[in-house]
Amino acid sequence: MDDPCRVRPAWPADAPVIAALERRAFADPWSLQSFREALASEHSFGLVAECRGEIAGYLVGRATVGTGEILNLAVAQEWRRRRIGRVLLDAGLEALAARGAEEVFLEVRESNAGALALYQSAGFRAVGQRAGYYRSPREDALVLRTELSAAERKR
Repeated sequence: MDDPCRVRPAWPADAPVIAALERRAFADPWSLQSFREALASEHSFGLVAECRGEIAGYLVGRATVGTGEILNLAVAQEWRRRRIGRVLLDAGLEALAARGAEEVFLEVRESNAGALALYQSAGFRAVGQRAGYYRSPREDALVLRTELSAAERKR
């Protein structure tokens, strides 16, 4: 990740910026209200990569009863190919482990080769498929899973 970038917790005040980045990154974006609810929930959390004073990417995750889920991860187009996605993913997995997650799931578009490569490089493997999961454009999702090691859960 290019300096000076840092990962920090997302604050409720970040929701409008995160939602705007989401609209640029995805054809079927979460609403501003969805981000506000996720950042306010005791079960979920957000992280942002802040680079040169702007939010370059974000991750939203949640953990309940030993299972974690990465709900959303995006990096702004102008900040891609700088390892920001990987740094956010690693920080998100660490945060999920700290919340007691032993396994982590996520969904990804079948056609999203870049995201699939990122997740596979972090140990995720396909365990299922959700037909028609994405609406715009209509596409199946792959369900990916990884296990968090005991060492990761003790950090």
